[in-house]
Amino acid sequence: MIAIDLGSNSFRAISFDCTSLSIIDEYEAIVKTADKLHQNGEISEGAVERIIHALQEADKKLHFQEHTVKAVTTQAMRKARNSAAVLKELEQKSGVAFEIIGAEKEAYYTLTAVEARLNALEIKHDHFVLIDVGGGSTEIIFYRNGVMESQSFPIGIVTTAQICDEGCDMQGYLDEAFKPLCSYVEGYYAKYAKPATFVATAGTPTTMAAYLLGMNYKNYDVQKINGYRLSLEGTKEALNGLMALSETARSEIVGVGRESLIQAGIIIVQKLYETLGFTQAIIIDDGVREGVAIAYCNSKNTRRD
Repeated sequence: MIAIDLGSNSFRAISFDCTSLSIIDEYEAIVKTADKLHQNGEISEGAVERIIHALQEADKKLHFQEHTVKAVTTQAMRKARNSAAVLKELEQKSGVAFEIIGAEKEAYYTLTAVEARLNALEIKHDHFVLIDVGGGSTEIIFYRNGVMESQSFPIGIVTTAQICDEGCDMQGYLDEAFKPLCSYVEGYYAKYAKPATFVATAGTPTTMAAYLLGMNYKNYDVQKINGYRLSLEGTKEALNGLMALSETARSEIVGVGRESLIQAGIIIVQKLYETLGFTQAIIIDDGVREGVAIAYCNSKNTRRD
């Protein structure tokens, strides 16, 4: 089957084998779905063109018509007032029908994928907190003895970068934006205590891990990323190192389209370390698209049983 996650910044698709529960092939592109969304409340024509191009390129590589396709989209489409028209156009031009999923379902898919990876890595995870920093939102997901609790916050790398490009102080902006998130975390800790483990997924944490491991966008090795322990000091090293590079050199490491966003992403992640009270995180590459695939395959295998 094919699983597609159209996020607020990236387009990620995989071909997935339901028998072995493993990835066969994948495609990823930066499409900036949330580009200028904070200004006019709509998905822009440029973003639609980038998404259509990504769908076409992914189809060439993964061959959509030969498989069942399960496609989901998240915060930017949840927020945009023209999302219905955009998704209709995407389906007309690609044949792919997207489902706009809510924040809770997005968290469920992310957790499904991350828990499967932690199991594969034999990392104990009875009680942990998981962050997923996207282009338009940040999900805080708590997992405690098989029970998930989560909340989504409108703090994203695309929106933060673009709002602060217009003249605001990023630290000041995020201090204000983080207040509801801080209250949520404080409430959870008061009720259940601080989790034993901190896990981070999505592009910013994996990019920092890759940079510190000496990788670039072309030689990215997911096997070295999964399970990597990223310290708070390491995030500072990554930020200083990446921002000292030219935009062209930075794009070779973080990928074209991410070079202007990475600063906002890292600062958001650093504030999450501080808010959650951790100095180290376990980095996992898997996210919504893998969770969609695993959930689909599990339901299919259950029906067969």
